[in-house]
Amino acid sequence: MNQSVILNFSKLSKSLLLIPLFLIILIIVYLFTQDALSIEQYISIQKDLFYIINQNLGQYPTFQYNLTQIGDCLIFFALVSVFFIVTPKLWEALLSASLISLIFSSTLKKIFAIPRPAAALDIEQCIIAGKILKGHNSLPSGHSITTFTILTVLLFAFMPQLKKLKFWWILAVLTIGFVIVFSRVGVGAHYPLDVICGSIIGFLSGLLGIFFNQKYPIWKWINEQKYYPIFMLLFLVSGILIIQKLTKENLMIYYVALATLGYTLYKITTVYVKKRN
Repeated sequence: MNQSVILNFSKLSKSLLLIPLFLIILIIVYLFTQDALSIEQYISIQKDLFYIINQNLGQYPTFQYNLTQIGDCLIFFALVSVFFIVTPKLWEALLSASLISLIFSSTLKKIFAIPRPAAALDIEQCIIAGKILKGHNSLPSGHSITTFTILTVLLFAFMPQLKKLKFWWILAVLTIGFVIVFSRVGVGAHYPLDVICGSIIGFLSGLLGIFFNQKYPIWKWINEQKYYPIFMLLFLVSGILIIQKLTKENLMIYYVALATLGYTLYKITTVYVKKRN
């Protein structure tokens, strides 16, 4: 499976970077034509759409709140931890892509400083699931960046060889991605353009992570079993952090993430112990 991932990554063309760049330019042009390059107008032009999406998705607050947790880096990494042993090349790309996405997210949030819906709109008209977020860090959505960063790496890592299957694979991954990211609107945490922009930036981050890792394989060492204890410790700490989340919020997605992480930790420990013996 790892060789298949390596082959798929090697086939990628850097021209793919033009897709997110084009989409970003398209959004900028749209905002310019709507005279929405100011904070007030940015919020105003999508207020009605926010209410529509929020009111409809918000009818299922428990489902939306569980779903939106997948955009948490800790949870999503726990879910994809099962690929650590069988496809280390995937994880190499994920680590590079995640660092790039972190830089994008933290930098852009500070630059734009858009107030979240609960801070700018009538909170009585919003459906809020979970903690009420009122910070000025709405654009772009960090959960959306994380979601599409990881999904982009998975998309190209496991791209089918048969052309007729590629369309359905791409459609399935994109559908899953948008269902996850629009849960941020459903729980009242972001505006629609926040999650769309976050998704595009996540796609860009995923591609950059793959290309960066191909040229600078700084994570190649994670495939060496002598370094497994480092990741065993990291996964153990991650499990503890998820348990802490469970003590505060009894969400099903946390149990799934914890079970996945436990399985991965068991497999890594088994492989490492066998190697040592």
